[in-house]
Amino acid sequence: MRCGHMRERIRKRIVFTGRVQGVGFRWYAKRAAESLRVTGWVRNEYDGSVTMEVQGTEAEIDRMLLEVQAGRYIDVQDMQIRGIPVEEEERSFRVRGY
Repeated sequence: MRCGHMRERIRKRIVFTGRVQGVGFRWYAKRAAESLRVTGWVRNEYDGSVTMEVQGTEAEIDRMLLEVQAGRYIDVQDMQIRGIPVEEEERSFRVRGY
């Protein structure tokens, strides 16, 4: 159990659909993650969607989602979000291939 003064880290898996490939989405997500100091990964899927796992506080993740959707050519139509277990050893945010 963590000390009460530490902010609780959570992890979410998010599947984005809409105009999310070919518009810099993954690199925008990486920049946002690095500025917010959240960890995880993002990758394009063969069906045209983008999957992202992101780990941080609830507020950091919410802020990241807002920043990613603000990308000039990005048009998120839907996000499927679910909580998943935290990966304690993860230290960075990576862009993955398919």
